[in-house]
Amino acid sequence: MRRVSAATGAYPLVFVTLLVAAIGLILLATPARETAPWLVGAYALAIAGWEAVGMIRQLLKGHAGLDILAVTAIAAAVTVGEPWAALVVVLMLTGGAALEDYAANRSKRELTALLRKAPQQATRLLRGDAAPAGGPTAERVAEDVPVEAVKVGDLLLVRPGALVPVDAVLVSEHAVLDESSLTGESLPVERVAGERVSSGVVNGATAVTMRAVALASDSEYQQIVRLVEQAAGSKAKVVRLADRYAVPFTVLSLIIAGIAWGSAERRSGSPRCWWSRPRARC
Repeated sequence: MRRVSAATGAYPLVFVTLLVAAIGLILLATPARETAPWLVGAYALAIAGWEAVGMIRQLLKGHAGLDILAVTAIAAAVTVGEPWAALVVVLMLTGGAALEDYAANRSKRELTALLRKAPQQATRLLRGDAAPAGGPTAERVAEDVPVEAVKVGDLLLVRPGALVPVDAVLVSEHAVLDESSLTGESLPVERVAGERVSSGVVNGATAVTMRAVALASDSEYQQIVRLVEQAAGSKAKVVRLADRYAVPFTVLSLIIAGIAWGSAERRSGSPRCWWSRPRARC
């Protein structure tokens, strides 16, 4: 019930369209059936007017989309006496906008979760003042630094359950890593000294040391984040193609509709009013 309430609040136009359709169908079964086309047609025209305002604003900015054809279809359907067809177009228009918004919000949530999991800090091992060159790891001093401060060649300590901050080469003899964030593989992966480890990987139950081989900005996890950001901010090729040819496609559709209308007029004489009974003439 909460999901239905949340969806209704997030996408009210879809809910109102379905409500108008339900009321119209109920009216058809009552003595007030003549009111149904008026209600449905008036609502469809109201939505078409609302969409037309946004469409004009986009056209003034130099952007044209398929909303032009949708608004035209709604107005034309009501004009020729097909308010229910217009309501179907309204449902497609509002439903499509709701699905697009839902997909955008979901991708935004996924991107936020991805950014939240990105490594933020690293533990860099510094050589103590008294430690000779090439001394053992035990004589080094651990220092927590932002991941952006890690340089190529830095020796890093990755604690149990911690994220590998940057792309690195394993220095410890053995490590058990969780690479599911990158590969989707749920089973732990064993690595040995000298193997490359990608950033964003989760260390196992034992602390290990690694040698950084890339900066944070050049590491694999950050590259994945950038790709996701680019994908979230761009449109699919088919959408770009549809927007590009929206105006000529609309013009072509109007020409075809005009030819069909003219042919029908020559055969039948006069158009049918949408407020009149079926098969009645204006």
